[in-house]
Amino acid sequence: MSQTPNPTDRIDPTDVNEAPVSPEEAQAAEAANAADVTSALVNEIAALKAHNTDLADQFLRAKAEAENARRRAEEEVSKARKFAVESFADSLLAVADSLEAGLSIQEATREQLREGSEATLKQLKSALERHKVLEINPAAGARFDPHQHQAISMVPADQEANTVVTVLQKGYLIADRILRPALVTVSAPK
Repeated sequence: MSQTPNPTDRIDPTDVNEAPVSPEEAQAAEAANAADVTSALVNEIAALKAHNTDLADQFLRAKAEAENARRRAEEEVSKARKFAVESFADSLLAVADSLEAGLSIQEATREQLREGSEATLKQLKSALERHKVLEINPAAGARFDPHQHQAISMVPADQEANTVVTVLQKGYLIADRILRPALVTVSAPK
């Protein structure tokens, strides 16, 4: 139950919620409040400046790292080109050595020359295959493919039209790209 205040009861000055404030006290409280706000803003500005400096440092590091990665990638591409040719040339040295050895024999027989030439050709084909240089040598009767074959002429033949009759010169692919198309004669339509 609540008690209703009696008007004859005395009011205790400590029970008063707010005491009247003098103008000097109000000014002092306002100045203290302003000082607290200013101090908080100065602290916030200092924190933002520190964060900004940290972000700028992170940006410069990331930029330098990206530049280093780009430079390393360019160096790797340059080395890959240089050493790819070096590897190919190295595999052809054995072929050159075989040709020189064959030519140095003064009294070679036809069979020896033929065997040496076949062995050298085998070395050459092996070197080309190791570097993904593959022959295009269509069989007679194979469908003419304008992406891999170049028709030199059309000849009458007993086979289906637009098929390979003979291969005049083999073609070559390098890593699925045409290095040279095969030169072929093609059957004419009947």
